[in-house]
Amino acid sequence: MKFRAIEALTERYPVAPMCVLFRVSRSGYYAWLRRKPSMREMANRKLLREIRLVHAEVNGIYGHRRIHAELMAQGLPCGRHRVARLMQQGGIRVRSRKRWTPATGGKHVLPVAPNLLERQFGAACINQRWVSDMTYIRTGEGWLYLAVVLDLYSRSVVGWAMHHRMQQELVHAALTMAVARRKPTGEVLLHSDRGSQYCAFDYQNLLKRHGIVPSHSRAGNCWDNAAMESFFRSLKAERVYLTRYGSYDEARSDVFDYIRFYNHHRRHSTLGYLTPTEFEQRQSALSA
Repeated sequence: MKFRAIEALTERYPVAPMCVLFRVSRSGYYAWLRRKPSMREMANRKLLREIRLVHAEVNGIYGHRRIHAELMAQGLPCGRHRVARLMQQGGIRVRSRKRWTPATGGKHVLPVAPNLLERQFGAACINQRWVSDMTYIRTGEGWLYLAVVLDLYSRSVVGWAMHHRMQQELVHAALTMAVARRKPTGEVLLHSDRGSQYCAFDYQNLLKRHGIVPSHSRAGNCWDNAAMESFFRSLKAERVYLTRYGSYDEARSDVFDYIRFYNHHRRHSTLGYLTPTEFEQRQSALSA
């Protein structure tokens, strides 16, 4: 390890004083340089290169568990602890994340549905339980508002809409996309907070037309919709807080890119480190 540290610093400092500092001989250091690397060392160097490639592809947001899952999916067998050790030795770190603070629904006098989900954030099949919520994203032109619908079966984002005004139509558009993309044939439970957009009569009528049963969180309790908050936390920490958006269009494009990444490439611990798309495809194949 001392010789490796000296080798890494040779472009900045002369070898002789570094050998004195690390209490090793120059002859020993040069003998180590001439030594042919072992098969294990060569394998570790190759694996470290693959780790760096995955780390760069996901913009530095993966820790060793998800990087290990990605390498295994690519047909590169390796141990999780080995990946963690090589990341530490190579100085590969997860990009720092700003703390995410979830919001709760506002006050109003509209009718509120009972909490039918009751924090059961799993589903036995596709299109059984959906969750929805809204958030906002800062841009150079003002706030961009985002509404999302998530299928709890695979954690897949099935509907979304964005607009620079927090209009009623925003949640309508996200739900309409979800219905068009998933085409549910049975009854769907849709859980959200009790914000006015989700309790409005027009929205409730839209749910009825599609055979969707509403469920609302308790007052001031964001954790009743924790799965949806988890998606927003990932979106903000892994993309939004790491980016400065000069315009609405820049933010829209980047959020869309993240949703595509989230559905098709991001590995989820709750899915056994599969992506939502992989999970649905695998379950579909098993049931066929």
